[in-house]
Amino acid sequence: MNFTEEGIKAMQEKRFEDAAKAFTRAIDENPQEAIGYINFGNLLAAMDDSERAERFFQKAITLDDQAATAYYGLANLYYNSERFEEAAKLYERSLRNGIEGADVYYMLGKSFEQGGQTKLALPYLQRAAELAPEDVQVRLAFAILMCSLEMFEEAEKELRVVIDMDWNNADAHYNLGVLFAVSTDNVKDARYHLQQAFTLQPEFDQARYIYDMLGQKLED
Repeated sequence: MNFTEEGIKAMQEKRFEDAAKAFTRAIDENPQEAIGYINFGNLLAAMDDSERAERFFQKAITLDDQAATAYYGLANLYYNSERFEEAAKLYERSLRNGIEGADVYYMLGKSFEQGGQTKLALPYLQRAAELAPEDVQVRLAFAILMCSLEMFEEAEKELRVVIDMDWNNADAHYNLGVLFAVSTDNVKDARYHLQQAFTLQPEFDQARYIYDMLGQKLED
């Protein structure tokens, strides 16, 4: 087992000090290879040392400007720091350099959404949902985005799929209830799903508030 493998194993086992020692040895052996700095950056990010992690990812990029995982790691740091525009650019760069999977499309879509560019977010969250059809979080995020864009018919279908996958998902029930409330006259189903939301999650005050408001509407 080489130093990189030792470091990754130690990191997975949350032996961060041992991981740091192994990754340091790996960098010392191959100081011009980006992978050592990427691994150390990932370790520092896991330890919530974002400032130092950023420097390691940036060093990796100076050594290899095609290092997709360096761009992805740096993008995650910026996303977590609410630097959404910068994060989106880096996620895009990681895609162009060959990183694959639903996660990068999801994070790119969320970066656009959090940055207020909801229309730009749509194709990326859609692609993430296509790549990870069993991922409830991804499909719920896609559905909520469609709701915000008033794509109610498509959003309803997606929310129903999410509820079929995870009946106890209070957020899915809440969003489906709100969808019925704002886009249809179906107050009964709106209240049903809102009630499910605050039954599953008693502290869901917003669901209870809209449920009560719709009840007053029925009485009027």
